[in-house]
Amino acid sequence: MTLTHFTNATLIDPVALTEETGSLTIRDGLIIAIDGAAPKDAQVIDAGGACLAPGIIDIGVKVSEPGERHKESFRSAGRAAAAGGVTTIVTRPDTLPAIDTPETLEFVARRAAADAQVHVLPMAALTKGRMGQEMTEIGLLLDGGAVAFSDCDRVVTNTKVYARALTYAASLDALVVGHVQDPVLSDGASVTAGKFASLRGLSGVSPMAERMALDRDIALLEMTGAKYHADQITTARALPALERAKRNGLDITAGVSIHHLTLNELDVADYRTFFKLKPPLRSEDDRRAVIAAVAEGLIDIISSMHTPQDEESKRLPFEDAASGAVGLETLLPAALRLVHEDQISLPRLFRAMSLNPARRLGLAAGRLRIGAPADLILFDPHMPFQLDRSTLLSKSKNTPFDGARLQGRVLGTWVDGTRIFGGIDA
Repeated sequence: MTLTHFTNATLIDPVALTEETGSLTIRDGLIIAIDGAAPKDAQVIDAGGACLAPGIIDIGVKVSEPGERHKESFRSAGRAAAAGGVTTIVTRPDTLPAIDTPETLEFVARRAAADAQVHVLPMAALTKGRMGQEMTEIGLLLDGGAVAFSDCDRVVTNTKVYARALTYAASLDALVVGHVQDPVLSDGASVTAGKFASLRGLSGVSPMAERMALDRDIALLEMTGAKYHADQITTARALPALERAKRNGLDITAGVSIHHLTLNELDVADYRTFFKLKPPLRSEDDRRAVIAAVAEGLIDIISSMHTPQDEESKRLPFEDAASGAVGLETLLPAALRLVHEDQISLPRLFRAMSLNPARRLGLAAGRLRIGAPADLILFDPHMPFQLDRSTLLSKSKNTPFDGARLQGRVLGTWVDGTRIFGGIDA
């Protein structure tokens, strides 16, 4: 039996939206008491006023196994997640080969269980090979442990195939994750269309590509009744459609990456490829609109969209470079920028990073309540540091925050009551 008691902690409650000084006790992987006295024989951790919150649940993490293990492995991703306060990663199926069969899913599950320090919940492909032509064996993949189905950034263009897949997923109560970018308008684009793109001579895509794709998916949801999550909403023009879909009772949630909340299109500056993302960084007006949507709950989930790329993929001319950035270790300190700027409260932030992902996936985690899993993080939201990408635990170092001054360090991470990061009590 393991018994740990946290005292003098600032408890971040994403359900009640409160942050109050208190205590919390965990035993055998569960929270057993809040604001009680320290039990006899408990290990007592004096948090010294630091924040204690539910562990982050990160939807849309790419771990490059199978196929590109040199970019990221389950071992390195697990270590990076622990250091970033992420206790559950929901992995994408855009691997080589794609996770589209029960056998591939079983391989991923075995590697994750053997190597990762954190919980790993895999998504599976919606269509075979992510080619958009034939849907996968959704039922068998569900039985094998898939928590959602997605073709990631390969948007299914055949509407009939997509409708059939959504209908079948709905019959099994399976979650479908969509990437809302019109694939024809987006083809070959590396930045958001506008004056900045023209001045830099870079191929751009209109923000309407996001709105158009979301409109199509919403229409298909009305037709099929599927359970759906839009992985990234990044533009103001998509928000009214999302609001209408929710108001009309569709089973839809939406997410946004931390990079689109904290960076804008001007950060590309002198063709800095670490800032090349998919979808591309947006205007400052879009960024502010999306922050407001998170604060009011229209956008439900904040994620890292962790996408490791090796140096050879990034050290290329901007339009030729691979898209994506790592984010497991920078998700929390980058998100705390919004808190320090008074754009969102800490409890609301953890509602978007912990509670809402747990609710969408049907998990008991993401909460500070008796009986909930003891997946916890202890962090100092004010501790300043300058990020050096060479110190990241991810195998790939493609972060746009290299050299950035950030605030907020994780002091300890617990998964099922076991401390997996941070050796010195706060």
